[in-house]
Amino acid sequence: MATKDKTRSKTLKPRSVVAKNGVKTSRLRPGPNGMPRGQVTEIQRTRMLAATVEAVEEVGYARLTVAQVIGRARVSRKTFYDLFDDREDCFLAAFDEAVEQLGELVSEAYLAESRWREGIRAGLLALLRFMDDEPGLARMVIVEALGAGPRVLERRAEVLEHVKETIDSGRAGAGARVSRATEEAPDVTAEGVIGAVFAVLHTRLLARGREPFSALLGPLMSMIVLPYLGPRAASQELTREAPKAIRRKRSPRRTARDPLEGLDMRLTYRTVRVLTFIGEHPGASNREIAEGAGIADQGQISKLLTRLERLELVRNTGDGQVKGASNAWHLTDRGAQVERATRPR
Repeated sequence: MATKDKTRSKTLKPRSVVAKNGVKTSRLRPGPNGMPRGQVTEIQRTRMLAATVEAVEEVGYARLTVAQVIGRARVSRKTFYDLFDDREDCFLAAFDEAVEQLGELVSEAYLAESRWREGIRAGLLALLRFMDDEPGLARMVIVEALGAGPRVLERRAEVLEHVKETIDSGRAGAGARVSRATEEAPDVTAEGVIGAVFAVLHTRLLARGREPFSALLGPLMSMIVLPYLGPRAASQELTREAPKAIRRKRSPRRTARDPLEGLDMRLTYRTVRVLTFIGEHPGASNREIAEGAGIADQGQISKLLTRLERLELVRNTGDGQVKGASNAWHLTDRGAQVERATRPR
């Protein structure tokens, strides 16, 4: 990695530009009173991972180029190679983030159940609903990872090994009824089950059909439990109804959208401190925010909060319009996204 010029400012600020699609976004440039370089690096990294997911969904990994990534992320080639060795390294980072996000959802669902069969069903349903919500990430993890190089394949194998151990815990009766079928299941049963399930998902992702992946819960569960619990349990899974979908909030780490896209303002370190303080102290007044963010001038904090409200990053739920009453500031959903993206790491 090239040595950084120590004479350069250690802060950066975004400059509003217009992308090819006509949407304003914030381009980061050196400048006084801007964000610390570490925060900017994190934002640029997030942009490149989001661009990688979008490009892979559109053209596939085989045709993915560094130029496509930096063009979509609106960063320089030097910035790309400051953070990644090559396109495989960038893809691996995006793959890891997607797997981590998916793993949290599946593990949470699995561990919430006390019996093996119900845990596997809950985890599988979480996977299928994730695929319905995030088809681009699902395609990257299940389809494109197969052709993405040795490092990605090695990481994929590690993930599948963990899945295999979880599936095969049905053999030991981890909360499940141990049947004769379980005792007679060969050692490669879990590998075969996983291979069959992922083959079905792989085919459906390539087909890009309209049927939701969650509709596969019964058939896939039937395949999984058959060698462990026998044909009766497998038949029961085909007729069980799936729980009603509860729409989950998308993870803040999701790599499919740049939180600064369309934000027509300069994010100074002072602005970041204000957003962070409001996020940590919802309902804070102007004076409390000014003190917490280190802004002495009450006129400045009032102007800044008014602008943030106009940009729909914060909202006032207090009675500040009434003379003598206090404001009560909260982050909007968009404000929370920006705050997370610019939070000091």
